[in-house]
Amino acid sequence: MNTETSLEIATGTAIDLTTSVIGLRRDGVARLMAPSSGGPPRRLDGHTIGLGMISADNMPPHAGERHPDGDEILIMVSGRIDVHLELDDGDETVHLGPGEAMTIPKGVWHLIHCVEPGQLINITPGPSGEYRPLPSSD
Repeated sequence: MNTETSLEIATGTAIDLTTSVIGLRRDGVARLMAPSSGGPPRRLDGHTIGLGMISADNMPPHAGERHPDGDEILIMVSGRIDVHLELDDGDETVHLGPGEAMTIPKGVWHLIHCVEPGQLINITPGPSGEYRPLPSSD
């Protein structure tokens, strides 16, 4: 788990969500999350909000993740993805296209697969989170 490292956001600051992640703490204060080095973005006690560029070359830096602190929301702006869910009663794949959204239930392992390049907004609960590392390329 990446622990919170964040910066104050100055009033009136425009934030490029293609390169930055905003954290919204449970106390209602928004923070700019510091970049992480590998693995999922840093987390805080609240929600992180990001806009990811999805393509075959730019997929998640993990082999699946889950969020024990709450549900995650995925919103497709453009492009298409398949979201693989590992549910207690069997695996399920959800197809998302432009303008569609889904909720990933608290604690469910999931992985995103690119079908058509595009943009995805994620609203992710924290502070906890688990991810499976990518297999080594040795």
